[in-house]
Parts: sequence; structure tokens; C-alpha cells
Amino acid sequence: MPKVSIILPVYNVAPYLDEAMQTLLSQTFQDFEIIAVNDGSTDNSLEILEKYAAQDSRISCYTQENQGQSAARNLALKHAQGEYIYFMDSDDTIDKDAIRKCYDYISSTKADFIFFDAEIMYEEGALPVPWNYKRTHLLEENKQYSGDFLLNMMLDNRKHSCVVWALFIRKQYLDRIQLSFYPGIIHEDELYTTILTLSSHNIYCLQQSLVNHRVRRSSTMGIKYSERNINCYLTVIDELLKFQDTPLIHKFARYTLSKVFYTGHVLPLQQKIRVFLRAVKSGYLPYIGFKSACVFWFK
Repeated sequence: MPKVSIILPVYNVAPYLDEAMQTLLSQTFQDFEIIAVNDGSTDNSLEILEKYAAQDSRISCYTQENQGQSAARNLALKHAQGEYIYFMDSDDTIDKDAIRKCYDYISSTKADFIFFDAEIMYEEGALPVPWNYKRTHLLEENKQYSGDFLLNMMLDNRKHSCVVWALFIRKQYLDRIQLSFYPGIIHEDELYTTILTLSSHNIYCLQQSLVNHRVRRSSTMGIKYSERNINCYLTVIDELLKFQDTPLIHKFARYTLSKVFYTGHVLPLQQKIRVFLRAVKSGYLPYIGFKSACVFWFK
């Protein structure tokens, strides 16, 4: 059995896929499998995947009708055989020693999962994101943390980062908590990583940047918000409150929805009305806050 299962959801990333595959195949740690799921791509992404799968028996390629990244990752997880899971975005690149460093560190710490930092690389024309993926400097290496402490501290420092591609996860832990991605939404990482974090008292950080995360013009975070963006964030809060109705989840909801609705001022009026009514009916108006509500309606 491979030590590591690298899960790669793929949708219309043909211009970047060769680079992503090469960054994996050139790793200094080679005891891994790559489980790629073609999520109904309409470009030649599938042909590229099949080319690599024909050349390397460690690469498995599955294809499905377009169902979104959650469904693609869930399908890959069903086939994963490794002791550890790494979710990679198919347009990113990683350090050549990334898998080795993660494997050695999680093996030595016995962590449920570890997290690390990342760099941002912008495609020409992509909108800048108002954050970075540097947060491990707030913590200590080789120190065990609980999920409650980490989430609370990251929210206080406005450094909470939900991305799964900056995590390296013990599969036994995933199996124990029976966690999968919520299908049919975008921003699914917000829900997944929050539950992943709150379910553990055995988390460590690795104070290194191991991923180059690409922000594209057409990526989820490289375009303006739409009604769907806000509705998916509202679904995330719905599901988190079902998971754990605690002060920390309420704090997370304020942190998240205040920013979401502040950004949502770009929506057309009819979309604003629909998403705001949903938030009010759900009792989420206190999470949005007065300032963000004013910006949402009047900016």
C-alpha cells in the first residue's frame, strides 16, 4: 500500500495540469498514489490525465459528469489506500520536498493532521485576494494543539484559513470522524476544514511554505461574488450549527458572514434581496453586523 494518497480533482485546467503533475512526479518522496478525478472537463484535461496514467501505475484516473469539487474529492477518497491524504489543487505547484517533509513530520508527531503555509501566484488579470496563507508564525512547531484553541486563536488574529491544500491528514483520523465534503456547493473547504479542526485535539503546524497556490481569473476566488457564493456560505453556517451549536461556531459565523456580506455589495438588487431574506429568516442578521449590512445595501 502507498504511504500517501494525493487527491487531485480536475476541471478544465489543461493549461496548468502538466505543471501540476510534474511537480508531483518530481517529489523526493515517491511512495504515493495519485487519484485524479476528471469532473466533466470540456477541455483536454482528461487526455492529459490518461497520458500520465498510462506512463505511471501509481496514477489512477476516474471521470464523472460535472458535479463539483466536493463530489470529485469524495469519489477519490473512496479509492484512497494511503496512510495519509493530501488534497492538491490541479492548478497549483508544490515544493519538491513537500510530501517528504509532511510525511516525516506527521509520522514523528503522530498528529491527526498538520498544516503549513503557502505562497500566492497570480495569473495575469486575476483579482488580488485581501489575505495570505501565512499563519504558522503564530504558533510553535512540535507542539500539540486542540482544534478549539486553534480556531479561536486564528479568528482572533483574523488568520483563519479554510483551505484543504495546506493540510496533510491521517486517513485513519478521517475514517474515524467519517468526514466527507458537502456536495453541490462552492466554498466547501470552509465547512470541511472547520469540522476537521474542531474534531481533533492532536494538531501540529509545520512552519514552512510548501505550496504555490495559483489565483486565476476564472477561479472561485478570482471572480466577483455572485448570489451562489453567498448562498453557499449560508449553507456552511447552517451545517456548522447542526454540527456544533457553540459560542465558537457563532464567533466563526460572525467572522465569516460579516466579510461575505460586505463583499456582496456588488450583487444586483434582486439577488441582494433573496440572499438577505434567507439570512434574516435563518436568524443570521446579528452575524452580518450593522457595518457590513450598510455596505451591502448602500455602497
